[in-house]
Amino acid sequence: MNQEEKIRRIDSAKDKSRAREKDSERLKVEENVFDVSTLKLLYTLSNKGIIKVMGGSISTGKEANVFYAKGPEKELAVKIYRIASSTFKAMDAYIMKDPRFTNIRNNKRDIIFAWTRKEFQNLKRAKDAGVRVPEPLVAEKNILIMEFMGENREAYPLLKNVHLENDKAKLVFDTIVEYMRLLYREANLVHADLSEYNILIDTNNVTPIFIDMGQSVTLEHPNAREFLYRDVQNILRFFSRYGIRDKPEELFKKIQAE
Repeated sequence: MNQEEKIRRIDSAKDKSRAREKDSERLKVEENVFDVSTLKLLYTLSNKGIIKVMGGSISTGKEANVFYAKGPEKELAVKIYRIASSTFKAMDAYIMKDPRFTNIRNNKRDIIFAWTRKEFQNLKRAKDAGVRVPEPLVAEKNILIMEFMGENREAYPLLKNVHLENDKAKLVFDTIVEYMRLLYREANLVHADLSEYNILIDTNNVTPIFIDMGQSVTLEHPNAREFLYRDVQNILRFFSRYGIRDKPEELFKKIQAE
């Protein structure tokens, strides 16, 4: 065997090894997401005609995975909160002090089920207030089914991955601030994790869409104002790259103003 053939064989072995590692990682993720109870629930939702076809992964977050699906009439996003691998203590600060969820038992499964219901309710309140969010359709245990936000099976990009012209950046910024105000004044909510990682941009009309609202809290939550101020700082930090220099204290007051 000459040197060239040896190199080809080594490269081929490396490629196969990488493929096995990727398959192993994918299976590990799928095992964490698709446990027996989740598979049974998906089967039930399919039998009810809510989900017609399950597609591939849209995104993987710290606590949940989102998958593309088709319903009887529209495209869907199926968000599955992982029970086996969720660090539910991170959810504690947002749910245990929420007056809507005072009777939750302090165990992982109950907290995750409550978190799923909470995101459903938050999305509904946000949508009713005039904020553009995915329309929530069904919440069952650890599965949240929503309107799919994207085109051709591709989700709209996150704000962090979109380059905006300066005039468009100002329009997007102003819309985000208006959505924060509507959340606060009309929906009685604070997003509580707002940043360029939780805002999609509709590429057709360059408008923002708020997502990931499981941690959003009502104004009765003792940390609501602290969470709002953090959201304000995150948005101003991101938009400073476009020359937007509003003061956080002034924007904080503007959002809360009558």
